[in-house]
Amino acid sequence: MNMKVVIQIVMLLALTFASQSSNAQRVKDLTDVAGVRSNQLVGYGLVVGLPGTGEQSPFTEQSFKTMLSNFGITMPASLKPKIKNVAAVAVHAELPAFAKPGQTIDITVSSMGSAKSLRGGTLLQTILMGIDGNAYAVAQGSLVVSGLGAEGLDGSKVIVNTPTVGRIANGAIVEREVLSPFATGDHITFNLRNSDFSTAKNLEKAINREFANPNDPSSFIARAIDATSVQVSAPRDASQRVSFLAVLENLEFEPDTPAAKVIVNSRTGTIVIGSDVRLLPAAITHGGITVTINEAQDVTQPDAFAEGDTVVTTQSIVDVDKTDNRMFVFDPGITLDTLVRAINNVGAGPGDVMAILEALEQAGALRGELIII
Repeated sequence: MNMKVVIQIVMLLALTFASQSSNAQRVKDLTDVAGVRSNQLVGYGLVVGLPGTGEQSPFTEQSFKTMLSNFGITMPASLKPKIKNVAAVAVHAELPAFAKPGQTIDITVSSMGSAKSLRGGTLLQTILMGIDGNAYAVAQGSLVVSGLGAEGLDGSKVIVNTPTVGRIANGAIVEREVLSPFATGDHITFNLRNSDFSTAKNLEKAINREFANPNDPSSFIARAIDATSVQVSAPRDASQRVSFLAVLENLEFEPDTPAAKVIVNSRTGTIVIGSDVRLLPAAITHGGITVTINEAQDVTQPDAFAEGDTVVTTQSIVDVDKTDNRMFVFDPGITLDTLVRAINNVGAGPGDVMAILEALEQAGALRGELIII
């Protein structure tokens, strides 16, 4: 009897078209508005007030001296301060769309050097820059660090979570607004998060059905321009455009069924099989040969009155275990349930399942895309 192996298989449920409303989803849940996006900010700063868990490196000392010089304090070049309560850090944040000067955003602070912990530290004023080199926010405040570390005199240490990374809620103040193209032009463009020609066409039809005369193509306001984008005519006035978009993003439409895919995570053994995956006629055998080699050492020595030396000899024991090769046959067009039951019946582990799926694809019997991550 084979040992039962638990295989993590997540099955995507097939979409049913019996009721249109059961599968309808809002536009805002499947799309993004072109130009309405966040922007990444990054900066370099110093965290002070650490209880001896900081670092003492050349670039930290240089940063410390530069900070003092900004306050009019000049340190002699020969003086090397001992600053174990200071750490050089990288600060990053996401600047949301339409963020206005004076609003606050959360920031993450990460150690860049050999600091042991940022717990108890305070971030000094740090300028956060965008990809264009302009300053968009200024960060400062006390860190909240969930991790901790402890070290003994013998070198042993315990680290819980990550003590060299912390966050500051509302730790940065926005100083510059990023201009958005939302209020410009004559159109609003919706970008599907998962590109699909059929879904883009369904979105186009749903918008035209809601805002235009289906029998008059000249009144259509939406058109799909590719598998991702659907362009919609919109009013120029900003307030009217906001009201128009508020109605559009809550409009429900039915996305098309996704392409048949099998996703295999080779690291965790997780297998996700789409409901539309089908198999052509195929026969699969599962099994193998297990070879075990043991080395045993034996001491041989001469008799009490015989001449000779004591020697150590090695004996190799080779054991071959041939498991039963069991074969199962797939009929044309079998479904996901049949595939899962057949794989479980042969006691295949995650690694064996991956090999079976790869072999089926190479044989041309798998009707679906096999993706290994």
